[in-house]
Amino acid sequence: MSWRRSAVRAPQARALGAGDVPEALSVCAADPVASVLAAARLEIAAAQGLAAAGGQAWGYPATGPLEAVCWSGANLVPVVPSGMSGTDADDAVAAFAGMARRQGRRSSSIVGERRAALKLWEHLEPVWPPAREVRTDQPSLAIDRAPDVEPAPGVRRSTLDDLDLVLPACVRMFTEEVGYSPVASAGGAYAMRVRSLVAEGRSFVQMAHDDGGPVVVFKAELGAVAGRVAQVQGVWVDPDYRGRGLAEPGVAAVVLATRRDVAPVVSLYVNSYNAPALSTYRRVGFEQVGTFATVLF
Repeated sequence: MSWRRSAVRAPQARALGAGDVPEALSVCAADPVASVLAAARLEIAAAQGLAAAGGQAWGYPATGPLEAVCWSGANLVPVVPSGMSGTDADDAVAAFAGMARRQGRRSSSIVGERRAALKLWEHLEPVWPPAREVRTDQPSLAIDRAPDVEPAPGVRRSTLDDLDLVLPACVRMFTEEVGYSPVASAGGAYAMRVRSLVAEGRSFVQMAHDDGGPVVVFKAELGAVAGRVAQVQGVWVDPDYRGRGLAEPGVAAVVLATRRDVAPVVSLYVNSYNAPALSTYRRVGFEQVGTFATVLF
């Protein structure tokens, strides 16, 4: 019987082509909040081609209709619908892990629905470089109605004229959150990403004036937009202005503008240990709809 056992192949995935993108988006549509990070890249691929989306899309199984997908780019994002059985879901993750092992680590994180993200890391941990941090419990929150607190009137979309103030604020937020500066140079990938979000109207700021001139005291971005969902990222209040009640009305203003102009559902995810942030979002009206996990490299 040993020959029969050896003939059993590990679960297989396949790299998707342009013709597969609509089906991949249909898989994401099963849970649009949980899949928004992958779906946002797939929507770019649908409109401009996979090369423009900045990564690869993988599908499971290797033949036949797609049941699960994974985006491999700056982030590695598995999308394994909750309707899959436990065995099938585990097979899908194992197949994506096989693709990731063959490719080698190119992503700065694994992120997505907690079970799939952590299971993927379980497969990859023995062969990939060590993670800097594994965040295992990140409540995924969403709101699809008007916020429960009054929006701050001073929050607005930033413009390219604000970029010299917005970029340093983004760098400070990222460094505070992740533990290192994302900026290698003014023309680097992070700076270009911030500029792109500003140019696309997906960056929000509130300014104040101190002795040195204008400063960003609150900021947030729509880091991923797909279908009916916009995911808020990078919410930050300048440390010198914390404790002044800026966060709740600031987030409420972002929710109001986003639901009016971009997408009817606004989502975000946050570390479970960040009790002040969780309280802020819940007072605004966000409710938990799932749980994410992130593996940072």
